[in-house]
Amino acid sequence: MVVADDFYFSGLNKPGNTSNAVGSNVTTVNVNNLPGLNTLGISAVRVDYKPNGLNPPHTHPRATEILVVLEGTLFVGFVTSNPGNKLFTKYLNPGDVFVFPEGLIHFQLNVGKTNAIAFAGLSSQNPGVITIAKAVFGSEPTIDPNVLAMAFQVEKNMIDSLLQAQSD
Repeated sequence: MVVADDFYFSGLNKPGNTSNAVGSNVTTVNVNNLPGLNTLGISAVRVDYKPNGLNPPHTHPRATEILVVLEGTLFVGFVTSNPGNKLFTKYLNPGDVFVFPEGLIHFQLNVGKTNAIAFAGLSSQNPGVITIAKAVFGSEPTIDPNVLAMAFQVEKNMIDSLLQAQSD
């Protein structure tokens, strides 16, 4: 039994809590909290950033993202896939739009002195999100530090330090 509320979400007008380690907050509207999106192939987010706040490198395995800046100045970018791994970046101001292609690692950093707000549309009812640092350094169980040291070409003690920081 479908009702009007299945197609309604309230709250994107409210700032998210940016009092966290990265200084950003993502408010998600997808099929999990707006059932009317089922089979429509779209979702949305609001991202709030405090000054120097970061939406850390992440990927959406099932969606392209189009980001629109409402307030503030963001430094954004994405990296192409192997073998090129080319970085594309841009500084965005209110009214600017940037696209992050499906599955590519991307980020946003507030480089302004005030809070920033952006809205994004995604081309999936459930785009998924994989935050790179959390996935690599926060997995359960932990990826063997020797594997990570070899992958990142650093000493194992550096990996041990990163793993410890992630668990704190």
